[in-house]
Amino acid sequence: MAIKIIFLLLLFIFQFRLSLSGKMNSMESVPDLQKSMYMVVEGYPCVRLVNLSGEIGCSNPGRDKVVAPIIKYKNTKELAQPYTILLSMDDVEGFFSRISNDSSFARNVRGVLVESEVEIQHKLKGFSPALKFPQAEFAPYHNTTYEWNPIGSGIMWKSYNFPVFLLSESSTSTLQEVAMKNEKTDNTYTTNVAEFDAVMQTTKVGTHDSESCLKEETCLPLGGYSVWSALPPINSSSSNQSKPIILTVASMDAASFFRDKSPGADSLISGMISLLAAVDALSHVDGLEDLNRQLVFLVFTGEAWGYLGSRRFLLELDQQSDAVHGLNSTLIHLVMEIGSTGRGLSQGNKTFFAHTEVSSAANEALDALKLAQESLKSEGVRISAATSSNPGIPPSSLMAFLRKNSSTSGIVLEDFDAIFSNKFYHSHLDDSANINSSAIVAAASLVARALYVLASDNKDLTSPALSGINANATLVEELISCMLDCNPGLSCDLVKSYISSSNRCPNHYVGVVLGEPSPTPYPSQVDDISRFVWNFLADRTSTPKGSTSVCSQDCGKKGGVCIRAETDGKGVCVISTTRYVPAYSTRLKFDSGTWQVLPPNSSDPMGMLDPVWTESNWNTIGLRVYTIQDAASDRLVLLGGITVTALSYLAIVLTRAYITKALKQD
Repeated sequence: MAIKIIFLLLLFIFQFRLSLSGKMNSMESVPDLQKSMYMVVEGYPCVRLVNLSGEIGCSNPGRDKVVAPIIKYKNTKELAQPYTILLSMDDVEGFFSRISNDSSFARNVRGVLVESEVEIQHKLKGFSPALKFPQAEFAPYHNTTYEWNPIGSGIMWKSYNFPVFLLSESSTSTLQEVAMKNEKTDNTYTTNVAEFDAVMQTTKVGTHDSESCLKEETCLPLGGYSVWSALPPINSSSSNQSKPIILTVASMDAASFFRDKSPGADSLISGMISLLAAVDALSHVDGLEDLNRQLVFLVFTGEAWGYLGSRRFLLELDQQSDAVHGLNSTLIHLVMEIGSTGRGLSQGNKTFFAHTEVSSAANEALDALKLAQESLKSEGVRISAATSSNPGIPPSSLMAFLRKNSSTSGIVLEDFDAIFSNKFYHSHLDDSANINSSAIVAAASLVARALYVLASDNKDLTSPALSGINANATLVEELISCMLDCNPGLSCDLVKSYISSSNRCPNHYVGVVLGEPSPTPYPSQVDDISRFVWNFLADRTSTPKGSTSVCSQDCGKKGGVCIRAETDGKGVCVISTTRYVPAYSTRLKFDSGTWQVLPPNSSDPMGMLDPVWTESNWNTIGLRVYTIQDAASDRLVLLGGITVTALSYLAIVLTRAYITKALKQD
């Protein structure tokens, strides 16, 4: 009898080990276990930004991760307990409005997940988290209540003490299923939760303004590198640099509620593409050295955050730093800014509006644009002066120039007259689907021809030189796919011919300044977009064409720059006046490895208004979903485990006593 019992016990142990062995083979490591338990969710976070007076953006409320059950948002539903809210784009503005006005509702919001949907732009009337008058404090006129962006909700300029993520399209469908499961299993013992790891260092340490967070090193200044280039190159060694300058500017940065999803297609990136295409068109013109005026092209970054790029450029110009060597502010005859151009298509015509401050040079520029329009009549291009009822120029870099010097002559080319035509201004939805490439081509041709008229004073519409200036439509299409799409994105052939990009998907958020600002930064300190723009402009403005050599230490001494160095490690030396200009707050100084906030200077009215934007540091940002049991179930399982353990122990004692007794009898 005892032998039978021992045999059965051995057989049970053997089968148990086989079962355990099979499970171990299917789950060989801790990562395998984690994958089976946790689902990592792909998304784009809203992060914490800090200025001199406070905070905006999103963060976990404390030092720890946030965990809460996921439910689908319904406008009339009250929250009886803390939840993660799954939000459709239709409900975003209404939800955040409710957060601001209903404290009892807001108290139970632990996190927000915003759904993505293919071509959602066609279903929405618009979505702009920016203000109705973006950066009104920098306007060179008094009417700052005017609504250039009437659809703007301003939600990105508020502070939220909970994390917010924009889901990818694939993650959206997954989370919708998870939320539906939670609704169906409302009374069961398990629930699906979202875990947010979005702890911001400024929240953790309690540094809630720029000055304190820079001092404690829990944040970094917003900024990057602007790029300027002269066509033809400026002979900086020559003492005769008296040609008046026509400065053509655009912006390479955009903003969004979500840090890493700032496409900015018609929020000024269309203007940058128009500028690059205009430079390319003009680079094929012969006799540029004989022009009466010097053409200079400048692409700013940081303009969405207090006009960082343009204000820093003007300061560098005042100081005559190495970054602007060859330029003189007294020689700037005209500033022509290319703003939003991607939606300038109306009833088959490409229509643009010139916003100007009254001056003889601005009138001259408008006349040049109208001459260019006449020469492009067959292309259906139209240019009109903006309505006189506008309070002044729209939000633009020209504002910084006018606040610096009210006598600056300037003109801003836009695809709108009195209000923004872009219904997704500074939104993650302002992507390539929101613009028209033919409008950008038309704007590039219009600007290139107008600049030629202004620089040469050649007003002959039959001139072969003028009629030969045309933007390359294929180049514009390529720039759109490189600068605004993920496929091919920054892995496109055009970008790869100049730089080795760190990301495939382009993002036009300005980012933060890494290390000490310098006119000759290391490539690792400059983002992909700025490095591409620098290489592209240096190549297109180089002269003479085809005169290149492998880079050497003598390249810079000969007035050259080294392009394409990232692609083959050697690079090509070309003669070009192309420079980086650091872009960061004029109220900041980098000294002995740390950032310091300078006191306001009454002689600098824009510096007095400077918010000094910084971005909080963080260790990691992540989002994952998993299933948990409720507390009652956990207690029941614990009680059951204790009971089973006690019974097992009792069974072992009794069995042991029985076997001992049986063996004695044998």
